[in-house]
Amino acid sequence: MNRTGKILLVAALVGVVGMAFRVSWNALRDIANAVGADHTAATLYPFVVDGLMALALVATLVLAGHDRTFALRVLGTYTGASLVLNYVHGLVPELHGRTVDWGRLADWDPANWALVLLATSLPVGSIYFGSDLVAKVLHHRPAPIADQDESPQVTVNRLTSDLRESTPTRAVAAVVHAPRRSTGRVPESARTPRPNRTPDQLLAEARQVTADWSDEALTAEAIRKAVRTSSANGRTLRDALKAERDADGPDEVAA
Repeated sequence: MNRTGKILLVAALVGVVGMAFRVSWNALRDIANAVGADHTAATLYPFVVDGLMALALVATLVLAGHDRTFALRVLGTYTGASLVLNYVHGLVPELHGRTVDWGRLADWDPANWALVLLATSLPVGSIYFGSDLVAKVLHHRPAPIADQDESPQVTVNRLTSDLRESTPTRAVAAVVHAPRRSTGRVPESARTPRPNRTPDQLLAEARQVTADWSDEALTAEAIRKAVRTSSANGRTLRDALKAERDADGPDEVAA
């Protein structure tokens, strides 16, 4: 609805409420006269009842939660009370001409006592409930409202864009700050297992590898690398091979 339509709707509502108040005002004024109010008090009495109804309606539109429930209860209570008094005014023709006995709103005493109590208690209730409603409205802090001009689709697109922009940054940060792997020795569990060779097998392999080596090339380091063994085994194999060559030397000369 455009602005002009809203203005016309509010103006129509105000007009209807004003006319309804004028009708109710006549009945409530006569009721007030019947329970002992003077001319001025009787004239103001409708504002006490129906005026609080308008105040409760405004508070209902402003407040929220338990406060709004309280305002609705006040609105319902005073609406019902005004309805009862208007109904009584229609049932007792004497109220229209102010010929009714003072303090007499019904022929049955219990009903009369209840109606007089209702009519006389409404002004006191208006003071209490009206003050409470005004205090609640003044202390009310409305919840923040998101920008209504921004559609949900725009919000979703913005969140998706932010997520796409932030994801590479987080990925780069994770790569930069990732812990570096150690460059030390490879653990024994990660190495390829080798079969255990007996000393005789090592010596036989060393003989085969160094068969055509000269005596100068027959060193512990060279043997160790050739048969892939430890430094201690390399020295042992070197000594054994040299001893064999030394033992075979005289026989070959003698031959």
